[in-house]
Amino acid sequence: MWLTIATPPTRSLDQLDQMMAAVDPEGLRARYACQAEGEFRIIAVWESKEHADRFFREVLGPVLARVLGPEPAGAPTTTGMEVLREFTPVTAG
Repeated sequence: MWLTIATPPTRSLDQLDQMMAAVDPEGLRARYACQAEGEFRIIAVWESKEHADRFFREVLGPVLARVLGPEPAGAPTTTGMEVLREFTPVTAG
């Protein structure tokens, strides 16, 4: 499993919603939109690093261009890391 934290070049929550709704990436397990220090962050959990790499390499650019215009203000910054353990809550029942 692979986790990415990306800072997209979006300026509004509406743009972020459009970007998130524009694609359902292969290998994506979960995606969370957050805000930190006045900037949006997208935290995503992927089946593998390869799925994340393919999305950032082949899919994200056209999505950004469609939502933000052909020359968005800056490129997204991304940090990726391997998930070593996954802890899920135990449900009673």
